[in-house]
Amino acid sequence: MAKRREYTPEYKAKLVIEVLREEQTMSEIASREEISLTQLSNWKSEFLANAERVFSKSRDEKTASKQIEEMKEVEHAYQAKVGQLTLENDFLKSVYKKLHGHEWEARNGFKG
Repeated sequence: MAKRREYTPEYKAKLVIEVLREEQTMSEIASREEISLTQLSNWKSEFLANAERVFSKSRDEKTASKQIEEMKEVEHAYQAKVGQLTLENDFLKSVYKKLHGHEWEARNGFKG
């Protein structure tokens, strides 16, 4: 059984643009490229049906970029808070050690 040929999106777009230029007929292009006329017609239909995505993508990308920046700011704030709490915890441990000694720490499984 023959293996189905797979075509890259770039190749499909190139052929559809050739069809839209109307320098050759669809039949001529399909024959030259050894693909079925139906396949080329399907690619053209799909291309035209999704053409608006080219222009809407920039808006979606702007929205996504804005969300990414907001998430980075939130992450930075969380990292700062974790750093602050770590410093406070370390300080409180050192004060506790001075007040209660190292034996309490050893009994309760703390290290540091």
